[in-house]
Amino acid sequence: MVELYQLASTENNKDVIDECEKNLNLLLSEIKITEEKCFLSNENDSFDSYLEIHAGAGGTESQDWASMLRRMYMKWADKKDYKLEIISEHRGEEAGLKSSTIKICGSYVYGWLKSESGIHRLVRISPFDSGARRHTSFASVWVYPVVDDSIKIDIQEKDLRIDTYRSSGAGGQHVNTTDSAVRITHIPTNIVVQCQNERSQHKNKETCFNMLKARLYEHELKKKDENVKSLEDSKTDIGWGHQIRSYVLQPYRLVKDLRNNYENTNPDSVLNGNIDEFLENSLFRLKGKNN
Repeated sequence: MVELYQLASTENNKDVIDECEKNLNLLLSEIKITEEKCFLSNENDSFDSYLEIHAGAGGTESQDWASMLRRMYMKWADKKDYKLEIISEHRGEEAGLKSSTIKICGSYVYGWLKSESGIHRLVRISPFDSGARRHTSFASVWVYPVVDDSIKIDIQEKDLRIDTYRSSGAGGQHVNTTDSAVRITHIPTNIVVQCQNERSQHKNKETCFNMLKARLYEHELKKKDENVKSLEDSKTDIGWGHQIRSYVLQPYRLVKDLRNNYENTNPDSVLNGNIDEFLENSLFRLKGKNN
């Protein structure tokens, strides 16, 4: 192909040049796909994923940031034609979200998103501050795989606390006037899962058990990881010192991954779901550490 391209360039044969460039781009795309599959080779990378977002301290500011993050991931999933389901959401009093869990189904979703777990920091002029001052907000993102029936997780009834409560999210009059929402606490690990997207308490309970199974599976995987302690410590403090990515809208415009220093100077594009380059860089970094 190189010789053909050089010959076509010498003769200024535009048709052949265009055909060579087209074939080269196809080859590069195939190489990239093959490379990504090599990096997505862990046993659970092909699984669907739960993605959980929690606002940090700071009230409306952080709750609005949590809502922006959820929108970013939902936009990303939509661009990939992945299937989305909102499992639960707890809205802020004025705006945004206190917390939310979404389920994303598609090819290698967990493999792509697993590096997103951590604290995400936003710096901007607050739309909620009448003095137009700059604010820093934090929100946590935790990603864990959806496990299937082939993976056996032993859950003892004595280890569970099951609470029902009235849904505060969307779902119609029936959801909002009955105790259909379910929260399950796994007492030994203090893992909490909740679901309110179904009108039936039974269906919400079933979804909660599936989420708990996934969380316990992830918990066991991370116990084998030498970095589990630092990850668990970071979950207790959604703030300074634990962030993995910074999104700055003022006084300059920059999104920076603090683990690999990858940067993008177009935060609007990133917040609209164009995060593939961040995911790819994080994926390559993780694979490099594990080899």
